[in-house]
Order: sequence, then structure tokens, then C-alpha cells
Amino acid sequence: MNTILNKHQLQITIERLAYQIIENYADLSSVALIGLQPRGIFLADKIYNQLKKIKPEHDFLYGKLDITFYRDDIRKELHVPNQTDLTFSIEDKNVILIDDVLFTGRTIRAALDALLSFGRPKKVELCVLINRVSSRQLPIQPDYCGKSIDSIITQKVKVEWDKEEVNLY
Repeated sequence: MNTILNKHQLQITIERLAYQIIENYADLSSVALIGLQPRGIFLADKIYNQLKKIKPEHDFLYGKLDITFYRDDIRKELHVPNQTDLTFSIEDKNVILIDDVLFTGRTIRAALDALLSFGRPKKVELCVLINRVSSRQLPIQPDYCGKSIDSIITQKVKVEWDKEEVNLY
């Protein structure tokens, strides 16, 4: 097991991702953060809280999206659905999907399908903690990335939020 990000590095990375979002949008009222269930919400919560620290006067739109029934591997393995929590319209919003690890791109494809059932955003961007660059099956790339790594298909990247570190197995 190799540690990719320790607790201190992880905190710095989350701060950087929050500042990048602020730098890219002069008008934050048009931005909606959406964490992907189940594991993306841990990162999304941390980025949302960091944004609230940086801009406490701003009321950020933040939701959670379950993609279980949009996955293309639903027949291969059993997935337990989570709850979607979108209490705002995504129409004409700049949506930032947030997930922990970008691997094949299939989760993001499912997220895009799920998201479009809630309306038509102005723009959709992707924020990930770890980008596994050499394993993509679909042409999907992150707009905001904590760390890019090269790994072989048999290796696993695990984000352990209780220890607040990212490991490669």
C-alpha cells in the first residue's frame, strides 16, 4: 500500500480545489455543486464547507445525486440505492459534479444521464480528488483535479475519510 495523499496534503488539496472554483466563477450564484453518491459526497461536503469558510456571505447551491439506476453495470453487481437531494433547479446553472476517484469514466457517464433527468444545465464540469489517467474507457476528463496518478488496472485507489488519506493498493 502506498499513500498518495496524507491528511495534511488532503486538506491542502481540498482548499486548492475550492479556490479554483472561486477563481473560475465571478458569479457564484450560477454555480451548483453536486456530490455523487455514495463516495463523492465526502469530498463534496469538504469542498462545500471550504467554500463556506472562504465566502461565508454566499449561499452555495449544494446537492447530492444518486446514479444507481443509471449505471451500465447494474446487472453485473448489486448496488444499493442512495438518496438524491436536489432542492434547487439546475436549469441554466453551471453544475460541478464532484466524485472521489475518476477511473474508467462510466460513473460520470451515468451521472450525466441522471443529471439530465433534472433539467438542462448551462454547463457541466467535473471535480475529482484522484484522476487515474491511464484507465479511461470513455472520453471524460476532470476540470478540477486534486492529483493525477498512473496506475495499472489491477491496482485500487481507496480514499479513507476516517483516516483522511488516499492509498493505492
